[in-house]
Amino acid sequence: MTALAKVVRSFTALLVPHRDNPARSAAWTTAARKADLPHVHSFARGIDQDIDAVTAAITLEHHNGRTEGMNTKTKLIKRQMYGRAGFALLRHRILLG
Repeated sequence: MTALAKVVRSFTALLVPHRDNPARSAAWTTAARKADLPHVHSFARGIDQDIDAVTAAITLEHHNGRTEGMNTKTKLIKRQMYGRAGFALLRHRILLG
């Protein structure tokens, strides 16, 4: 349990965008593979498979979090209204929300 906490804490340091994060990320994946935690190994493998996106996420200050949040909210409203009303009411609820 302490090994997992240590690995997770060291990963959280990568979540603040910084120029040196790609090197830190490589060091983190190496350390994560040395730990005897299969789920962490799977997570590290996923990072390696999509390294370009991960590098952009941990080095650039720009992100689309607000856009993704609005997409999620719109899909939630759409699911709630499925089969109940037409497009006009759906549009009205999205604009008011």
